[in-house]
Amino acid sequence: MSTESRVSAQPAVGLGTDLTVVIPAYNEERRLGPTLDAVRAHLDASDQGEWELIVVDDGSTDRTAEIAAEAAAADPRVQLIRGERNRGKGHALRSGVLASRGRRVLVTDADLAAPIEELDHLDKALAEGPTAAIGSRARPGATIGAHQHRLRELLGRTGNFLIRSVAVPGIRDTQCGFKLFDGDRAREAFAASRLRGWGIDVEILQYFRRAGWPVAEVPVRWSHQEGSKVRPLDYVRVLAELTALKARAVRRADLLATLCFLALSFVLYSGRWTSPDHRYLIDSMQDQNQWEWFFAVTAENVRHLDNPLFTTLQNFPDGVNLMANTVMLGLSVPLAPLTWLFGPALALNVAMTGGLAATAVSWYRLIAKRLVPHRGAAAVGAGLAAFAPPMISHANAHPNFIVLFMIPLIIERALRLCEGTRVVRDGVILGLYTTYQIFLGEEPLLLAVLGMLLFAAAYALVRRDVARASWRPLARGLAIALAVALPLIAFPLYWQFFGPQSYKSVLHGDHANNSPLAFLAFAERSLAGSKETADALAMNPTEQNAFYGWPLAALAFAIVVRLWERPVVKALTVTVLGAALLSLGQKFRIPLTDVVLPGPWALLADRPLFESVIEARVGMVCAPALGMLLALALARLLTPRPTPAHGYAGLAAVAVALLPIVPAPLTAVDRVEVPPYIAEGTWRDHLGEDETLVPIPVPDAAHAEALHWQTTAGLGFRLPGGYFNGPWGPDRVGIYGPSPRHTSNLLRQVSETGRIPRVTPAWRAAAREDLKFWRAGVLVLPPQPNDGQLRTTVNALVGRPGQWVNGVWVWDLHRGS
Repeated sequence: MSTESRVSAQPAVGLGTDLTVVIPAYNEERRLGPTLDAVRAHLDASDQGEWELIVVDDGSTDRTAEIAAEAAAADPRVQLIRGERNRGKGHALRSGVLASRGRRVLVTDADLAAPIEELDHLDKALAEGPTAAIGSRARPGATIGAHQHRLRELLGRTGNFLIRSVAVPGIRDTQCGFKLFDGDRAREAFAASRLRGWGIDVEILQYFRRAGWPVAEVPVRWSHQEGSKVRPLDYVRVLAELTALKARAVRRADLLATLCFLALSFVLYSGRWTSPDHRYLIDSMQDQNQWEWFFAVTAENVRHLDNPLFTTLQNFPDGVNLMANTVMLGLSVPLAPLTWLFGPALALNVAMTGGLAATAVSWYRLIAKRLVPHRGAAAVGAGLAAFAPPMISHANAHPNFIVLFMIPLIIERALRLCEGTRVVRDGVILGLYTTYQIFLGEEPLLLAVLGMLLFAAAYALVRRDVARASWRPLARGLAIALAVALPLIAFPLYWQFFGPQSYKSVLHGDHANNSPLAFLAFAERSLAGSKETADALAMNPTEQNAFYGWPLAALAFAIVVRLWERPVVKALTVTVLGAALLSLGQKFRIPLTDVVLPGPWALLADRPLFESVIEARVGMVCAPALGMLLALALARLLTPRPTPAHGYAGLAAVAVALLPIVPAPLTAVDRVEVPPYIAEGTWRDHLGEDETLVPIPVPDAAHAEALHWQTTAGLGFRLPGGYFNGPWGPDRVGIYGPSPRHTSNLLRQVSETGRIPRVTPAWRAAAREDLKFWRAGVLVLPPQPNDGQLRTTVNALVGRPGQWVNGVWVWDLHRGS
């Protein structure tokens, strides 16, 4: 039961009230009377229309309540809400605002540190469009009369700085007790508030910011009043209240969403979590071996303080330009201790499982903050953005395309730049974010920028007023971001593009684009998918870059039609269609016909950076855009309405669209055992210093099991060949794997065909040259298909038979040829 009571001489003011003034008061018998007289006199003399004044006594122990009651008896526009015990300023404000009726609501302290005449400045600011105008002692133009003691003032400024930095960046003075609100929005915000103390000022401002309601900060006259109830330690209490409030909020919807994303990611990788060292994602082809090697070599470089941008452990003696390969230094370096302790297989598992969940959480935060406040709608939209079929396809093999938690943060910071409130700060942060994303993955960043440009161009066309107001702070912020990022990335990028084993572009063939049918089909790992359909429309299981399914396409069309009046929907539609068209490549065939049309990708295909992109991957940009459209629709469906049947039908349509693309766990199988010769260290008996161990056939992009040997052996030996991106030919065209040599080509041909060639003296001479180039110390042939034919060929090339040693055939080259 409430312990509060309302006192007024006559019935409360009617619904036509223009302004409500709320004054919280605790033991203010000395100041309250003059304050009420000053407020009433100003309101009567100014053009404020019908007004009411509500005094909330917060359990005072002096005559505060009696003074307010006398004023209420003398003037029907004055009301008193009396609390039987002290419960804090926040509780008092909430009680007063919720009892208000005004179109505008002013809250002011009983000491009138900001004179009531400053209401005119707030009123003018509110009339220009914002939903709240708050008095500020920190904005240019503010004047401060009597100051506090210097130490007290310093502590107050420090506390206010911490509060605004942590809770409401961009607002310089959160604690000035003089604020004017739109009445309806104030009542909504205070009804949702929870804090009882001084922190309610920040809580209300946070609510306005989350709701997208603009707030103006207006410079005011302010003078310290003796007897102030605010103490320096109150700023600490405010921080404690806000921290507790945030923790309570996280424990509910946000925590639930995070746990759901983590559970979904864990289930997806459950087949590998049962035994990370001994389980292999079969659809990754050879990529799991490559990524584990990347994590292992990075950890080794960190341990020995070696160059993290280059290594000769693969492709000896030429080596591998690690910066020109997707080693994800942004993750592999921080996870180096985990790699040292538990091995690269577990570290990669943590990176992919945790990174995918973190990406979903990041999209969730962006959607909830910028698009829809409804947490359920935001969670579903983020789930589609992070777990869409293209993402699940890449989850087999490409952590750089699923660990994208920085992309929403970059988008959010760019949006802040458009607001122009803290351009320097936001520009610096954007530069740091972009730098870190470059060390996570450059191609995803490039695709994200492409999607952002599509969205920005479309939004600028439909909201030219916003574009005119935003382009200058955005341009300035981008320049600052570039100035911050360039010194940090200049040397790594120079090494990537001009350093040892750098290359110009990567050739992907004529089938690196999406078919239009791929957008309507189902991916292999989707609930309604099939391997045969997906294989016919994609390069391989890791490049199913569309496959959203026709039900989701139909739902997206319905959402666009229904919500077309919203500018953001128009911009998201252009983003989806633009990305889908670009992903069709330089030319594409209209389904069920022989008509081939040029694709818009032809405009970008030969441009720097874009020349190495697999154009089908642009289709991944559709995932977050579709997720945002879905979130907008769900937020509308989940809003209470007079005809709930329409909402149920809409929710059913969403379920029908999403159910067929629910991802199934990735297929994991038992891993090929590392031969005892490698696992038990027998190789050390046959290998000299600076010599290489040559697996048969020589490792390449299709046969990279030797990289697993290397990580099992603690990177104790070097390999010729390998699986990486490197240069080939005088034009330094990028290829997957090493530049081909006579002997590696011959052995690969025998391995694939099973045909034994006639080994001529010329072949033997070529083999000697190749072995010398590789500095080969030992040749190792593990059991495999066609291993008999391979052994016969190697015997002929070397000039003597190999020996069976600990599970493999070995040719120790120190014994002559």
